[in-house]
Amino acid sequence: MPLSVSLTNIIISSVAGGTFISLAIVLGVIFLEDTTVVVVGMLAADKILPISHALLSLYVGIVIGDVGLYCLGRLASTHPRLARYVEHDFTAPFRIWLETRFVLTVFTARFIPGARLPTYTASGFFHSPLSLFFFTATAATAIWTTFLFFASYWFGNLTVGWASHIRWGIALAFLLALFFIGRHNVLAYKARRDDLSTSGDTPAPQA
Repeated sequence: MPLSVSLTNIIISSVAGGTFISLAIVLGVIFLEDTTVVVVGMLAADKILPISHALLSLYVGIVIGDVGLYCLGRLASTHPRLARYVEHDFTAPFRIWLETRFVLTVFTARFIPGARLPTYTASGFFHSPLSLFFFTATAATAIWTTFLFFASYWFGNLTVGWASHIRWGIALAFLLALFFIGRHNVLAYKARRDDLSTSGDTPAPQA
């Protein structure tokens, strides 16, 4: 069964129960952000979810997920084997690059598939200010999530008379495109990281 269909069934079941709708959306957006936003937008277009309730749940879930990634990076920096990398010369190019353009990097990571995970965890790992991270990520969320939600809502309204497998097939194709773009960006990030590593004079510390 396609992932989007499974997620849709979970959310619809929560709506029917009338109790865990917000929790279902919050959990969904933490683990599958763009997929959940698209699905929720189309369900709102079908009048299954109220717009205000859907958007609020999405915002809460995304903020929790973003702060969670930051805290994950911060927690990793306390590990004895990883702590040395926070201020080590080996990671200096990454740390300096992030520090000198922190707001821009965190903000744009929301709009670039695949960039959020490494950027937000690195923010925590290198002890970037949590308050600045929070407000920057939240501002980006307000723009990207709102746009993606209402784009999905508009598409849902436009295709309301279409056969279900056609409209959800198009939505799935869009999500797959985001996935492959993200995969490309992750590979490009790794290549950039390797270039920075090989250009440095200091070797990585041995474990």
